[in-house]
Amino acid sequence: MEGINREGYSQPTPIQAQGWPIALSGRDLVAIAQTGSGKTLGYILPAIVHITHQPLINSGDGPIVLILAPTRELAQQIQEVANSFGETAAVRNTCIFGGAPKGPQAHDLERGIEICIATPGRLIDFLEKGTTNLCRCTYLVLDEADRMLDMGFEPQIRKIIEQIRPDRQVLMWSATWPKEVRTLAEDFLTDYVQLNVGSLTLSANHNITQIIDVCHEYEKDSKLYRLLQEIGTEKENKTIIFVETKRKVDDITRNIRREGWQAMSIHGDKNQQERDHVLQEFRSGRAPILVATDVAARGLDVDDVKYVINFDYPSSSEDYIHRIGRTGRKRQTGTAYAFFTTHNMKHAGDLIEVLREAGQNVNPRLSEMAEMAKAGNLSGRSGKRFGGGVSGNGAERNNSRRGSDKGRGGSSSRGRGSSHNATSYQLSSNIYSDSDYNNYNCIKQNNSLGQSAAYGYSTQRNYEQESVPQNYRGDDNYGNRYSYKSTTY
Repeated sequence: MEGINREGYSQPTPIQAQGWPIALSGRDLVAIAQTGSGKTLGYILPAIVHITHQPLINSGDGPIVLILAPTRELAQQIQEVANSFGETAAVRNTCIFGGAPKGPQAHDLERGIEICIATPGRLIDFLEKGTTNLCRCTYLVLDEADRMLDMGFEPQIRKIIEQIRPDRQVLMWSATWPKEVRTLAEDFLTDYVQLNVGSLTLSANHNITQIIDVCHEYEKDSKLYRLLQEIGTEKENKTIIFVETKRKVDDITRNIRREGWQAMSIHGDKNQQERDHVLQEFRSGRAPILVATDVAARGLDVDDVKYVINFDYPSSSEDYIHRIGRTGRKRQTGTAYAFFTTHNMKHAGDLIEVLREAGQNVNPRLSEMAEMAKAGNLSGRSGKRFGGGVSGNGAERNNSRRGSDKGRGGSSSRGRGSSHNATSYQLSSNIYSDSDYNNYNCIKQNNSLGQSAAYGYSTQRNYEQESVPQNYRGDDNYGNRYSYKSTTY
């Protein structure tokens, strides 16, 4: 509670209120919720409770809690939450990701830590070299599972999970519930509870005012400068500008600086030291404008971003939703702009659906584009008629600043079709005498994850021949598994 009070939290978000009782009961959990809903704290606090009921970590032991994330930016954001709330409980963590020196990461793993936050590729490197193991891991979190699958991490995820003991608790967090995520859940989760907050399909945060500017390609530069001038008059003016290519990121950043604005850029060619510096300057407000490719669309968790500008509309509505989700976090309001041209015409129909679901106004010009795309006219030859139109709730900036106070309803349902009230779960008081983690003897067979199994598990006690009971749920004194999950708050 000390950490919660220190961070100024007065009440849980819907995903936390529904998810904490399920996680603390030891059940496997699939949670479907949008960015900015408090998912990270939704699994971090139960993870800390889980850790406090385990035998102490010794040097050479692997982590008790493993959190997998798709990007290094998201992994670092998760670590910040783990640092804030783990300090009072003396829970140590490390963040493992590519693009950074392996030495310090390996040192943390070898001395022993309770929480490991990792991207799949770098973790597999350490497992194959024997730097760490997953013998003690009983709490697994898959954060942004849909994103990890989109990025092609499914083989790595499966290899990692196969190394984790069978009495694990698994928490899977995702913004959507596609077939690939459902298959992964069925393969690795046991009798899980599915918790949905909002739509099962990807939808925009209703606290974000969306303004769609239908324009010509050549108008975008001048429109951007006028927009930045207006935003610059606001007291809270932290802004992210998304563009399509790395070269354009550098060009726009250079031009913005020439106009006198403090701006920084981030994209895939930046090394980790450069990324850290850029994000620090942006968070501190010394550079209130960040120009980025989609590398920052997920995993970037800055609480006070008020504006998102889609200079180039992304290749899918899903990416659009994740981009604008950088604002309107922690129940705050935000405003998202998008320059939409005839080159984006094929996305007009999907964008209209996103706008309508979020209760936003739809510009008739955007509707005309959708009809033309439906009719197969994607050449853009009729583009003259689409210049200069602005649509969205609050097309005038004075209205847009009001945002939206509409909340998101939460519902929970149990996996495999049966209904369940998540808040009815209570902490179990069942006590099992065989709670020592040596009940599952971790036998390291080899260091190659390419083999059928890198680690084996014995279901016999190491001091007498007695089977572990079927209801054995973990290493804690209560026989329960607790859930720990990293999420962007």
